[in-house]
Amino acid sequence: MNYYAIQVKTRTEERYIRLFRARRPDFTAEIHFPRRQIDERRRGRVTERTVGIFPGYIFVGAEADEFFGAHWDFRRTDGFFRFLRSNQDVRELQGRDLELVLHFIKKVGPVAGKSRVYFNEQSRVVVVDGPLLGLEGKIVKVDRRKGRAKIKLDLYDDSFSIDLAFEVIQPAQSRVIL
Repeated sequence: MNYYAIQVKTRTEERYIRLFRARRPDFTAEIHFPRRQIDERRRGRVTERTVGIFPGYIFVGAEADEFFGAHWDFRRTDGFFRFLRSNQDVRELQGRDLELVLHFIKKVGPVAGKSRVYFNEQSRVVVVDGPLLGLEGKIVKVDRRKGRAKIKLDLYDDSFSIDLAFEVIQPAQSRVIL
């Protein structure tokens, strides 16, 4: 199975998927919009929001013939901007781009929750589980008060930063038996 990226209007990704499914109910391939849960504090209240990990992008997992058979329907659906690499050079995700997208699609699931982390003696983040597991090298900044880690993601030679939530746990103390 190949994975393709489609750029759509930001904050209308779910609407785009609904409109496309209505246009092509026979299209059986997977369409993914990975999301993340994050706590926001406004006016003293903490609310949980679900936002896109890759704002403005959806990912289609399909065989090439099925994907290109629906090519024009993707383009005609309201909110479409372009295929990646470009509309004239549509390519499946490969290499690091594919690994990154599959990390969120396969390992994390449709909505990335909070990661469980602790800080070692050098104040470095050690991820125990959650969406940050395997992305430790991409962490740019940690905000302990907000419980967020800013990570840098690269997709098709484009870099952007997102925040992922975490909760701090106490590491298990190793016992020394004398």
